[in-house]
This record gives sequence, C-alpha cells and structure tokens, in this order.
Amino acid sequence: MNRQSEIDLKIGGMSCVMCARTVENALTGLDGVETAEVNHATGSARVKFARDPLGLDIMRKAIHEAGYEVLGSADEDSSGAEDAWRERDLRGKRNRFIAGIAGGFVLMGLMYLPELFPVPLHLALLALSLPLFVYTAAPIFLAAWRALRNRNLSMDVMYAMGIGTAYGASILGALGVLPHHFMFYETAVMLAGFLMLGRYLESRARGRTSDTIRKLIALNPETALLESDGAEREIPLGEVRIGDILVVKPGARVPADGTVMGGESFVNESMLTGEPVPVRKAEGSRVTGGTLNTNGVLRVRAERVGEETVLAQIVRLVRHAQGSRPPVQRIADSVVGWFIPVILTVAVLAFASWYFLAGESLLFSFTAFVSILVIACPCALGLATPTAVTVGIGRAAELGILVRDGETLEKASGTTDVLFDKTGTLTQGHPSIVETLPFGTDEADLLACAAAAEKNSEHPLAGAVMRHVQSRGIAVPPVDSFGAVAGQGVRAVLDGQAILAGSPAYIEREGIVLPGAAREAVVRMEDRGATVIAVAHGGRVLGLLGVADRIRESAAPAVRALKEMNISVHMITGDNERTAMAVARETGIETIIAGVLPGDKAAEVERLRGAGRSTAFAGDGINDAPALASAGVGIALSGGTDIAVESGDIVLMKNDLRDVPAALELGRAVMARIRVNIFWAFAYNMLLVPVAAGALHPLFGISFRPELAGLAMAMSSVTVVSMSLLLKRFVPNVYGKGRAT
Repeated sequence: MNRQSEIDLKIGGMSCVMCARTVENALTGLDGVETAEVNHATGSARVKFARDPLGLDIMRKAIHEAGYEVLGSADEDSSGAEDAWRERDLRGKRNRFIAGIAGGFVLMGLMYLPELFPVPLHLALLALSLPLFVYTAAPIFLAAWRALRNRNLSMDVMYAMGIGTAYGASILGALGVLPHHFMFYETAVMLAGFLMLGRYLESRARGRTSDTIRKLIALNPETALLESDGAEREIPLGEVRIGDILVVKPGARVPADGTVMGGESFVNESMLTGEPVPVRKAEGSRVTGGTLNTNGVLRVRAERVGEETVLAQIVRLVRHAQGSRPPVQRIADSVVGWFIPVILTVAVLAFASWYFLAGESLLFSFTAFVSILVIACPCALGLATPTAVTVGIGRAAELGILVRDGETLEKASGTTDVLFDKTGTLTQGHPSIVETLPFGTDEADLLACAAAAEKNSEHPLAGAVMRHVQSRGIAVPPVDSFGAVAGQGVRAVLDGQAILAGSPAYIEREGIVLPGAAREAVVRMEDRGATVIAVAHGGRVLGLLGVADRIRESAAPAVRALKEMNISVHMITGDNERTAMAVARETGIETIIAGVLPGDKAAEVERLRGAGRSTAFAGDGINDAPALASAGVGIALSGGTDIAVESGDIVLMKNDLRDVPAALELGRAVMARIRVNIFWAFAYNMLLVPVAAGALHPLFGISFRPELAGLAMAMSSVTVVSMSLLLKRFVPNVYGKGRAT
C-alpha cells in the first residue's frame, strides 16, 4: 500500500449503509480524491488520492458538513479520541433510551387516569410528552435533516417520518384537526426510545468487533528507557529514534525492533509466533517491539521505530483488512439502495388500501403506515457482511494469520486446490549435507571444489555447502569467474578449468558422464529424500553431495486437514521426482509437480486455474512471489519477524503449516456467517413487513403497534452483530479442539 496516496480515517456518527454513502459522496466531492471506501460497521474511511494527499482539516470540514465527525487518522494515535467519543455516544444513547421508554410507560399509564388533569387529557399529554419527545428523538431528526440536505434517503429519514407522523397526528388531534382519540404520544416517545435502545446495543456490540486492534496497540509500551551519557531516563515511545540504546528491564515490553547490544534474558514472543515458551536473547539477537522481556536486563539498539516496526505493520494490515469490503457485500449494498423507496411505496399503498378500499378506520390505516416505516429497516442487511469480516479478520490475527482483505476471505472459502512449495515451505528451509561420496579424490578436495563453485550463489543448497565446509575448517580456493543456471546449478573457473556443481542432469547436459556407481548412488540418495549435488572439475566427476532439509512437523497434519476439507493438495518443486516423492510420502501428498523452474511455478498455478480450479499457493514469500501472485489466494510464510506484506494475500506469522487449512476454514466460517446474516436480514423484513402492513388483521384481528415494530427492528440489527461476534470463538479443527462458532 502506498502510504503517500492513501489514508485511513476514523469516522464517528454513522449508523447505516446510507450514512456511509453520504460520507463517501462528501469525500469524493473533494478535488484530488480519487476514491473513498467507507465502512459504517467499523467506522472507517479509506481515501485514495489522485495526486498529492489533501490535508486532514479539509476532509474533516467536508465530513462535518455532511453531519459526521472525524476522530483521527490511522497514521496517528487516535485511539484516545475515538474511545472518548464512543463513551460520549454510548452515554447519550443510554440516557435517551431510558428517558424514552420510561417516559412512554408513564404516559401510557396516565392515559387511563384522565381525572388527574385539570385540563383535557390530550392537552395535558402534549405538555408532558413534548420535552421527552424532543430530548429522545432529537438525534434522529437531526440526522434525517442532514441526510436530506445531502440528498440522501437514509433510514433516519424513514424513522423521522414514522415517529414524526405519529407525534404530528397527536398534535393535530389535540388541536381538533383530527379526532381527539388520535393520541400517539406514548407511541412516539416509546418508539424513539426503542430506536435509541437498538442503536445503543448495536454500538456496544460493534465496538467489540475491533477489539483485536485495541489489543495489538496495547502491546506497545507508552514509554521507553533511554540510555544516554551513562544514565537512564524515561521518554515517551514516540521520541525513540533509530540508533538509540534502550534498556529493557524484566517485565517490560520491548519498545522497538532492534538488536541486543548487551545482557541476556528470555523474551516472550507469543504475540508474533504463537509459541508460549520464551526465547533466549543475548548479544546479537534480534528483538521485536511489543514482545515481553521476562527475567533479565537487555540493552537494545533501536533499528525500526514508529510505523516501521513489525507490530505497527501488523496493526496497519489488520486495520486495512477490516475496513475492506468483499464482493458479496455489493449484493447487500445494491439492495439497500432501492429498498427504502420500495418500503415507502408499500407503506403508502397499505394506508390507501386499508382506508379507501377495505373501509378500515383512519386510526388503523395510519398505524399500519407508521409500523411499516419503522420496521422495514435494512440496517441488519448493511451490517451482515462488514461485521462478520471485521470479527473474522481480527480472529485470524489473534491466531497469527494476517489476511489482506475481505475479498481474500471470500476466495479462501471457495478454494479447491492448495499447492505447496517444497523447499522452505514443506521443509524447514535449513538444508544440510547428510552424505558425501567422492570419486577418485578425497572428501576434503570434493568439498573444497564444491564450495569454490557455490560461494557466490544465494541458493539455499549453496548455503548448506558453505556451512558444512566452514564447520570442517576447509579452505576454499578462489575462482576466476562465476555463473548460475536457474534451477540447475553453477559454473566457475578454478585453475583454468571449469568447475560445475548442480543436479546430475545439469552435469550430464554439460557433456560430463556420471560413472555407473554415481548413478546408483544418485537413485539411493534421492529415494531417501536428499537432493543430490554433483561436482565436476576439468571434465571429470569428483563426487556427490547429498543435501536434505528436515520436513516441518506441521506439514503432515496440515495435509490431512486439507484432505478432510475435500481440498486437493499438490507439491510443486524444482527438485527431481524421486526426492519429491520421498517428501510426498512423509507428508501424505499424492500429487507432485517436480522439476519445475522457479519462473514456471506460476504457469502451473495458472494451468490449474484455467481448468476451473480455485487455487491457493503456499510459499516462503521470496522466490515464490510470481506463484503467490498468480494463485487465487497467495499464502506466505513470514518467518515471524518479517511480515512480507507484499508477498501474499495471507501471511502466516507462526510458520505453522496447520495455519493453511486454518485460514481456509476461517474463510468458510466467515462466509457461512455472512450468508446466515443476510438470510436473517432478508427473512426478517419478508416476514414482518407484511405483518406490520396488517396481513394478519383480516383472519386473526392482529395488528402491529409502532413501538413494538421499533423494538423488533432494533433487535434485528443487534442479532446480526451478535451472530458475527460468535466468530471470536472460532477454533480451527486442525488444532484438534473443534470449532466453537
């Protein structure tokens, strides 16, 4: 993400999808804004600029004029302002719903005691209800006015029409324009109270959807202990600079990413790796900001501070993902766009049908009209997707799985095939020499020649050769030139003669014939899962090196879990087929694609996609970048300290391959919850709108009071949010604990 051309804002005051559209229109109307994506469920807005970024004050003014409030940007610590605003908002809603509901019951009781009033009952109730009504319903009418001013037909407009019509009819009754029995005082006040109750409960529940962000931010200490001129002094975390020497005492969190310059201790890195056992840190060890020092004192040189730390990157990635909208949400958004005009039409038709065609009383027809306006709230439909995505991505982060956006979850839920890279993914990525077999020379000469050829290579197998040679104390002769053939081997010149190191096939393609004993040894080594490096000098084979990489303990359980999910598992590797088969046997993978050059892995992924398969590719995020980008879902292993944000759609912070099926299972769980939420929201309106319109009245004499319609409407939104919050209890089946959703 280009931090110069994009900004995330925290917005206060939005209550429905139409509110989000109002903010989007306000932002996109500014010169220089390319797009604005607003999520009312998370209270966030992502603004992309066509050129230089606009100042925050300009955007704040536009949003304020639209009737909403900017609480800060994601690039600054706005958590305090956001929490303070949320507390004020909840307190105001709580006071209003208490006043509205309690006042409504009092007014209802007084209607049965008319002798208490020295003036006519309808006038007394008007005087008592007016201040209650104004106090309780003021936010609804204010929001409706702002929506209309911005040419937006929001739910606040419908609410204002419903409760305003009810209270207005009561006033007309008090003035004698309508019959005196048109007294909806308690209905209007109680209805406003129920609306505020629903918003209060919904706001509380929605506030919990971003708990993960708050927990991650809380990992950062507020201060750091700076060592300067032989003394220690406490400074705010924001004043830490690269190169500062920080003292981290037992029980304190590491303030920044850096290197230990002195001291020894055990550091709890569970927030990154998920491993509860603390890791020993000594001079030269790398530490990550937010991790917990347990027992010793460490002196740490700060190397990444502020927004550049791993923890800040995690927070930024999770916040970015939670504010995204998957394609499935477009269905709900498009429905909401035409839903309100349709409901207004239904309400008018219901009134006209009952009053003019069915001959019902004006009071009954009017009650049906108000009930329809109130009960047909599409808020639950607007909340169905974003709340589930927000909670799901937050839960993934708690499991050490970073998901790029909501669209990734949707793609993950439909994955049919997973392709694993072998080296560094199924294996640990730390190969070592397990066998040496010289031909016509001694072992030391074989290793020296191999190291001379490999020392300028960056391939993991070259690293294994160099580590082995260094551990043996063997001198490495200098070479005159060096060249590498991708996926095959290397070539150098030693003492005027070519030296080759690579696959046996590469050696033979260069015109050097392997002895029969060497061919037999190659088959034996590869059957045991080793990769064979053949070494030749001056046109003669010097010997073979068997290099093996231990398979990750989590590989076999991950493959079993994927098969249980009816997902086909493939292994793709540049290694030969026999070596690949050895790894496949141990992990349980049945389909292997061997001998593939690094640049051709993406082509194999595209081949599967072309056959109509939904693919996920799991790799180490370095040389697998093309394949990760080509797959429907790219899953990158991070190593725990480098998030590799640009490498994959999903990043596994713990390097635990069980998190591959866990991520796909979470995608399925989130999409299943979205479908249930959308069904609930649709079914609610399809069932209750006809009831509010009086469909049960001819047969059973049942009508729906407006205040009950308001309560039912409020509960629908609360139900959808609460169902999404159940995802916080998600535990992947691959962990052996079942799934609590």
